[in-house]
Amino acid sequence: MDLQIDGNAALVTASSSGLGKASAKALAREGVDVVINGRDEERLEAAREEVTDVATGEVVAQSGDLTDADDIATLVQTTVDEFGRLDHLVTSAGGPPSGAFLDTDDEDWQQAYDLLVMSVVRLAREAEPHLREGEGGTIVNITSRSVKEALDSLVLSNSVRMGVIGLEKTLSKEFAPEVRANAVLPGPHETSRIQELVNDAVDRGEYDSYEEGLQGWAGNPLERIGDPMELGNTVAFLSSPQSGFINGTALPIDGGSTGANL
Repeated sequence: MDLQIDGNAALVTASSSGLGKASAKALAREGVDVVINGRDEERLEAAREEVTDVATGEVVAQSGDLTDADDIATLVQTTVDEFGRLDHLVTSAGGPPSGAFLDTDDEDWQQAYDLLVMSVVRLAREAEPHLREGEGGTIVNITSRSVKEALDSLVLSNSVRMGVIGLEKTLSKEFAPEVRANAVLPGPHETSRIQELVNDAVDRGEYDSYEEGLQGWAGNPLERIGDPMELGNTVAFLSSPQSGFINGTALPIDGGSTGANL
């Protein structure tokens, strides 16, 4: 399928690894010029090289802290300066620490809110005029299946990420018709973080092999963990005119593990 986004420009945050990087690769492979982002300069450069290997457009790496308003403004401006446009915004951020409610304090809550919600608020605010200028601007927020079904010992993710969904739904109305806004809700995918956790569990003797440990993360009707590119490809589709009538949707990408009907 031709996604018809060749020559567009995108900003993908927290894309030096994981699902953000997979999203950047999927867009770049379709001919989109992409700015990728992360805080670790060495890992960011490695990601730039990896994305460039599959790209048919340009790939620019811009470091920045998503809890810093000035860094966010720089990310958006860099995209416009480099490519002369900004058509697609993909927001991603690292997850907050795990823990039960009574194990979290006010600082934990504030940090999680700044990282997960205010980063999206600021990105959307900075990107809005540029997204409206093109022919079909899009926002895709990468959140978590925890907004559909609360997960044990993840009180910060369960609670704070809900704010992103409320924002996404609001933007889908306020920015329309020029801009569409949607969210994806990933379950476990075989990212470097999952690989690290599985290998640690194998080292502790909880599993006999990496493959067995990976299977332990499946927990869905498809009986396997997700490939990050499966999510990345969905993000690219939602960024394209091929999904032009999808707006204000929060799409689980979890192999069917979520028990919620809607």
